[in-house]
Amino acid sequence: MARSDLLVSLIKAGASGDRSSLTSTVEALVAEERAKSHNVLADRLHRALQSVPVTTSSELRRPSAAGRDFVIESEPRATLDSLILTLPAEQLTRQLIEEQRRADLLRAQGMQPRHRVLLSGPPGNGKTSIAEAIAEAVAVPLLTVRYDALVGAYLGETNARLARLFEYARATPCVLFFDEFDAVGKERGDVHETGEIKRVVSFLLMQLDQLPSYVIVVAATNHAELLDRAVWRRFQLRIDMPLPTRDAMAVLIDRFFDAWPESPGMTAKAVATQMGRTSFAEVFEFCQNIRRRHILSQGGEALKGVLAQELRLWKTRIRPESDGESTGTTVVAPGGGNSDRATDRRRDTDPA
Repeated sequence: MARSDLLVSLIKAGASGDRSSLTSTVEALVAEERAKSHNVLADRLHRALQSVPVTTSSELRRPSAAGRDFVIESEPRATLDSLILTLPAEQLTRQLIEEQRRADLLRAQGMQPRHRVLLSGPPGNGKTSIAEAIAEAVAVPLLTVRYDALVGAYLGETNARLARLFEYARATPCVLFFDEFDAVGKERGDVHETGEIKRVVSFLLMQLDQLPSYVIVVAATNHAELLDRAVWRRFQLRIDMPLPTRDAMAVLIDRFFDAWPESPGMTAKAVATQMGRTSFAEVFEFCQNIRRRHILSQGGEALKGVLAQELRLWKTRIRPESDGESTGTTVVAPGGGNSDRATDRRRDTDPA
């Protein structure tokens, strides 16, 4: 039996792709086996060392580089504590995070952590931010699916790309984020959809079922009614993300007020009342625009005056025909220096 320290060194060298350490460790094993007159085993070890190439650590983590083209990989920075969530949304998200962090305990008892989450609700209310916060909490990369690269024009092309995408995601723990999930998870009974879309949905469901529990799938949709009925069953957690209430809007506005250099002359709740029902993303942009105006005035205008003028302009803006008047309070209040980046991403991928 080879010494345990040599076996440990062998595993470490192979996992890290360290050719030098691997060579020296195998040579030590060969010498030990020859000293025991185990010449056949020693010869096999020597031949294996000469014939098997060493894979680099990055290749070990991502064996299917072809799938990289279908995702945008990013390091998450938004935290769960920086978001404004309804109590159900916060509790469910924290449950998921705890299960992932303590997955070894669950697996020791024959259980797997939950790892498939569906977020639904009007745009601009934090679906992307929750995906990022989950990735940050469990310390894994966030992989955002690129539909422009994923969906092909030819028969079977999309399924082939989906296969490479999931192979890439399975290679290491991550959060795989499908924004606008209804683009690929549409109801198969829709008579207006082609047979190709139906095949894509069937293949997608099969791939979701086969994902290991260390890959967390977060799917977001603004149109839950368009999703295939079988899609709903695949997700163990379903979190509603409605428009924020006035109190939730006031919490976000108050965070901006605290960072401004002078008093705005109104309470956060009064501003939220005048703005009416709108998304967190629009509240964020409204407050950012006030600060921009104030900075550019270089002291020529008080924040109080800028705020009053922007509220008047706010009431003249063009609005969509339906603002999704659902009830409840949910997410999003990014905090600190990450606010611009987090909200910019929401506007790019979750337009209001």
